[in-house]
Amino acid sequence: MLKNYASMKQFFGLFLLCFATSLTCYAQTYYIVRHAEKAATDSASMMNSDPPLSAAGSKRAKDLKDLLKKKGITTIYSTNTVRTRSTAEPLAKSRNITVQLYGPKPDADFISRLKTLKGNTLIVGHSNTVDDIVNGLCGQQLLNDLPDAAYDNLFIVTNNNGTYTLKQEKYGKKMPVRESEKRN
Repeated sequence: MLKNYASMKQFFGLFLLCFATSLTCYAQTYYIVRHAEKAATDSASMMNSDPPLSAAGSKRAKDLKDLLKKKGITTIYSTNTVRTRSTAEPLAKSRNITVQLYGPKPDADFISRLKTLKGNTLIVGHSNTVDDIVNGLCGQQLLNDLPDAAYDNLFIVTNNNGTYTLKQEKYGKKMPVRESEKRN
């Protein structure tokens, strides 16, 4: 009986150690994308600075939802444009999350707010702001503005106890590589 008691005591001690460690270990993931493809503007709508998504963009937004639906997303941010909100919408609806809006230029206050969140987060931005978000989270210059025709990038920033790492993936239909963008 004493032998079983000693084993139980060791097991309980190990359990408490594992439980305490799990409380201090924290990993959080930010998924950062540019809005999906926007509809082309014609001469009649040249003044529209807030175009909707094209059919390809709507498909890409659904592909994003399918990719992230099991990633534990608890918060979604978007700028207040039709194309960014429409990119976030399929995932937001499937997870029953209200999309939160942020200003057109992600500043230090926004980055600080992101860093206080608990849970995984999707952030939808623009070709000239995705780099600001990634660089702000990581605390270093890792990206520059995205090319105007690049819609298939998924930037994954992981916070593991205050250490931020970046990984880049592609999602949805692959974007064609232009001659000027091909590498030798």
